[in-house]
Amino acid sequence: MRLTLNSPDTFSILAFGAHPDDIEFGCGGAIAVETQRGRQAHFVVCSKGEAASNGSPEERVKESTEAAGLLGATIEFVELDGDSHLETTTKHAISIAGIIRQKRPAIVLAPSTVPNQHPDHARLGELVRDAARLARYGGLKELKDLNEKPHAIDQLFYYAVTPDGECRDVTAVLIDIDDKALSAWTAAMSAHATQASTRNYIDLQLNRARVLGARAGIGHAIGLFPNDPMVFQSLEQAGRGARHF
Repeated sequence: MRLTLNSPDTFSILAFGAHPDDIEFGCGGAIAVETQRGRQAHFVVCSKGEAASNGSPEERVKESTEAAGLLGATIEFVELDGDSHLETTTKHAISIAGIIRQKRPAIVLAPSTVPNQHPDHARLGELVRDAARLARYGGLKELKDLNEKPHAIDQLFYYAVTPDGECRDVTAVLIDIDDKALSAWTAAMSAHATQASTRNYIDLQLNRARVLGARAGIGHAIGLFPNDPMVFQSLEQAGRGARHF
């Protein structure tokens, strides 16, 4: 099933990552699928990877900027608490809600809230979940100064940066990653050379995608986990099931 809730002219995706490579490794293939169909995507990265074992913040910002471009997305970096110091505070949730109001996306992507992973991933997922709700509230005084109207997104999907981050109690929506999107995704992950210098993160993600694809009878797939029940105007929009192994 593909994310086609709106037309290519109005559809937009806002993806949040705790670190400079999270979006690319966790859901880059799904981003490529949409941007190659003419839909807009924007990345918000909430640290510069300051605590990483490999790569300086300057290198990681450069890698992320290149990777976003390869996926057809724009990117910005926001300062919250820094790598490995992220806290789930109301102040941060309101700041993220302001970004949602400014960008006015239909779809928001965020790291899953599963606790057994890098703590920044789970905490950012919680912050984005709360922010998506706060962005709807017209009376929130901290957001009135932005002169942006309240905004309700269509859907929040979680992505898993690592297998440990996959939601166990939510059925994934599988995104078919075709060859063209796969090529862009692989190139974007390869742009993070500092992170791939000691571990083969690229093979990890591609192997995960192959296993999900095999389950659905396709080459590669990425699983996204909806925060809320998905609403269809008709059963025709539901696509097909994944029992095609």
